Amino acid sequence: MACYRFFDGIVYLFESRDKSQAAQEGTTMMTTRPDSPAASAVNSTRSVSAFTLKRWLSCSAWTVLAASCLSAQTPARVETFPLHDTTGLIAPSVKMDAVKYLGRKSVRITMEGDDHAGLALLPATDFQDGVIEADIALKTTVPPGVRYPGFVGIAFRVRPDASHYELLYLRPGNSDAADQSMRNHAVQYVSEPDFGWYRLRREWPWVYESHAELAMETWTKVRIEVAGRAAKLYLNGSAKPSLVVDGLKGEDLHGAVGLWGYTHEEAYFSNVRITPGAPQSLKNESDVGGSWEMQYSGDGGGGDASMELHRDGNKVTGTWSGPLGDARAISGIWRNGYVELSFVGEWPKESQQGTPGPVQTFLAGWIDGDSGQGRIRVEGRSDGAWVAKRKE
Repeated sequence: MACYRFFDGIVYLFESRDKSQAAQEGTTMMTTRPDSPAASAVNSTRSVSAFTLKRWLSCSAWTVLAASCLSAQTPARVETFPLHDTTGLIAPSVKMDAVKYLGRKSVRITMEGDDHAGLALLPATDFQDGVIEADIALKTTVPPGVRYPGFVGIAFRVRPDASHYELLYLRPGNSDAADQSMRNHAVQYVSEPDFGWYRLRREWPWVYESHAELAMETWTKVRIEVAGRAAKLYLNGSAKPSLVVDGLKGEDLHGAVGLWGYTHEEAYFSNVRITPGAPQSLKNESDVGGSWEMQYSGDGGGGDASMELHRDGNKVTGTWSGPLGDARAISGIWRNGYVELSFVGEWPKESQQGTPGPVQTFLAGWIDGDSGQGRIRVEGRSDGAWVAKRKE
């Protein structure tokens, strides 16, 4: 067996000894008398054998090291979908066509009916963490003069029946709207079916959507980075994300990748590339019961607090103590590790922001083992984030 080592730009070749030969040499060294005429030959053999052993061990060590380095440096398997045709796409509820649009081959998705979305799943994808890249474009089919923002995006962690999924999508028609509030709805995160845009906008205004420079009938480069319960959306090669989602709402930690469109439009997709990342060690069903130390901060203030929580099925009760009051009754729901809690607090008189008095307070987020994090909103006073750790 040959072994190669690299030193200072030169490759050296070593050959390991046969095991039976090495054993025979060892036996010869043990049975030969030190004062015999063959002693010098045996000593020479001993030196050669020692050198051979050292060389063999060194060769083995370098072989293991090289294998380890090769394993560590092996890139993740990248999946590419040029989408020059519709082969393999799974889309029972949408119409797909292979077309050439704005100078490139692509897949066009359309659907019949009014006011509903549709998905085309990429074959054999099972995405947890990593990067999804794609080129997407949109052309509306509504009559002239009818305002229609358009909806097109990429879904991930999709269940096989497409009943649940995470989604980041674009509304190109909102990008240059005259009304600033509409402009702020240009990019959106939702988690179907429980956390649609309407619920997220009412409960957590401006947190799960943002403005971005977009245009109809133009190819847009989309890059989605997913790590555990967080995701970032990048557009057109920008180094800065257009939307940051810290706390994905879905329960599924992996699933398929899908092309998402809507009625009254033509959605185009090309050059999808999926690069898996190292999956974060997460699992659902962490219990919320126990004693918790927490910190929260927002645009209206923050501080340290504590919670004593008890769970009975999916119902959570307990007390909250902190700057908004002591031993305030808190209640809510638990769903597979995700919690939504609320209590009535007292906005402090010493605060420089807002009018003192009773305030409804809402918390939502995930419990992962002995830690938790999410969003906090004090009605009419403050919006921010919280982190918590279970007391030992």
